[in-house]
Amino acid sequence: MTLHNNLKERLTKKPILLMTHLVLGYPSLATNREVICQMAENGVDCIELQIPFSEPMADGPVILKANQKALAGGITVEDCFAFAEEMAREFPEVNFLFMTYYNIVFRFGLADFIARTAEIGLKGFIIPDLPPEEGEEYLHLAAEKNMAAIMFFTPTSTDERMADVAGQGSGFIYCVARRGVTGEHTEMDAQLDGYLARCRKATELPLAVGFGIASRDDIAMLEGKADMAVIGTATIKLVDREGAAAVGPFIRGLAHS
Repeated sequence: MTLHNNLKERLTKKPILLMTHLVLGYPSLATNREVICQMAENGVDCIELQIPFSEPMADGPVILKANQKALAGGITVEDCFAFAEEMAREFPEVNFLFMTYYNIVFRFGLADFIARTAEIGLKGFIIPDLPPEEGEEYLHLAAEKNMAAIMFFTPTSTDERMADVAGQGSGFIYCVARRGVTGEHTEMDAQLDGYLARCRKATELPLAVGFGIASRDDIAMLEGKADMAVIGTATIKLVDREGAAAVGPFIRGLAHS
C-alpha cells in the first residue's frame, strides 16, 4: 500500500494523524530505539528518521545541536540504514521516512539511496533543500519504487506554486506553518487558518503541518484543517529533560484531550 493510501485509510479512524521526528544517533541509537518504541506503542502514524547533516538549514537550534552531537558521536549513513531497517521490521505499523539534506543523498548516490531505502521497508523521503525543479531524477526514481517524495508548501507559496509543487509530490504535503526554522512556537490564528485553506484547495494529498507544534491544544486547533500534525523539537527537548520514558505519556496526551 502506498503511503498516500495508508494515510487516507488511517484518516477514516482518526480526526488527525501524528508524525514525530528524531535525529538518528542523538543522544544515541539505544535511546532512539526506546523513543520509537514509546511512539509506536502510543499510536504515532509516521516517524521521520533524520540522517544527521552538518548544516541542516531548515532546522532550529535544538535539532541543529542534535545533528552536531550525533555526528560528533560518530554516526554514519550506514549506521542509519541499519537502524532504520531494524525499526521498520520491528514496528511495521509505523510509516517510517528518511529525512535528510540532499548532500547526504548525492554523496551516497541518488539511485542507490532510493533503492536501499525501499529495500529496507521505509515509505519515503523528506528532503527540504531539494526543490522539484532540481529533483526530476529524484522524483522519477522515487516513483519507480513506489516511494513517497514529500513536497513542501510555505506561507509565501503562491496558489500557482502550490498547485505545481503538489502535482510533483506524493504521500502527503508538508505544510510549513510559518517562516523561519523549526522549534519556534507557531500561533494558531486566522492567518494560519487562511494559509491552510489555500493548501487544502491546492491538493488532494493529505496535509501535514509542522514547525512549532508542541501541545494537545495546537493539535486540536488543526483538526478539520489539516490531516497530520508534526512534532519534532518538543520531543527532543522532552527526552533531553526527562529521558525516553517520558515520551509515551507525552504522545498519549497529544492524542487525547
